[in-house]
Amino acid sequence: MHNSAQHTITVPAAGFHQGQYVLYRDPEKFWTGQAGHTFVCRVDRVGLHNTYCLTPLASGQPIPFASPDYMRLLPAADAMRDIDTAPLNSDGTVDDMTAAAMAWLTQQHATANQRPELPEHR
Repeated sequence: MHNSAQHTITVPAAGFHQGQYVLYRDPEKFWTGQAGHTFVCRVDRVGLHNTYCLTPLASGQPIPFASPDYMRLLPAADAMRDIDTAPLNSDGTVDDMTAAAMAWLTQQHATANQRPELPEHR
């Protein structure tokens, strides 16, 4: 008697919205072993029959009728984790963070330390 183990794969529920960022795996490139099969896209439109129109950030060439089976959401919290967890008073802060993160923190610091201005009297 042969007893084979059954593997269960959990797939996140599909339900993407316009403007979200996703990781997309081109199924044809992936299954044929071609390079460059997985990349970051923006959801531009929700299509018919549970498909999506995506725009790859690197190439800008639209992908119509993308299947949600080959898409995974890229949560903003993951992208912003370095900013949210960065030490603010450390000598190595600049080395550990991206330039964009440091620019954002600098802007927030400058804004937070200014007195609110009242509108001009008319």
